[in-house]
Amino acid sequence: MKNKYFLNTYLIALFTLGFYSLGVAQQGTVVINEDPTINELLALKKEINKDEKNSDRYKIQIYYGTRDVAESTKSMFDTAVGKWKSQLVYEEPNWKIWVGSFRTRLQADRALIDVQKKFINAFIFKPKKEKE
Repeated sequence: MKNKYFLNTYLIALFTLGFYSLGVAQQGTVVINEDPTINELLALKKEINKDEKNSDRYKIQIYYGTRDVAESTKSMFDTAVGKWKSQLVYEEPNWKIWVGSFRTRLQADRALIDVQKKFINAFIFKPKKEKE
């Protein structure tokens, strides 16, 4: 009986050490070979994304109306929410406050939930592209 106990203990210890030695991470080095023009393309992409007038992104509108109220609402948004960039836009005859620049409708929907806690009438839209 003792032999069986020692044999079981020995086998369990052997398996444990075997699996432990297989599970230990190994050291190595990673070499990344990339085309040098990738950095140039990334810089160009960042520059293009800065031009929000022609971007194909979703925005949230929190206000439209007179300039005085628009400026105070923008200031209130920047202090109360402030997670996203807000901009004051004039489209005759109203001033509008647009918030954010979201790549997907899902990102805009998630942001809208936060924005509507303070600005109930906020909604999502996609601005018309300006013709050059």
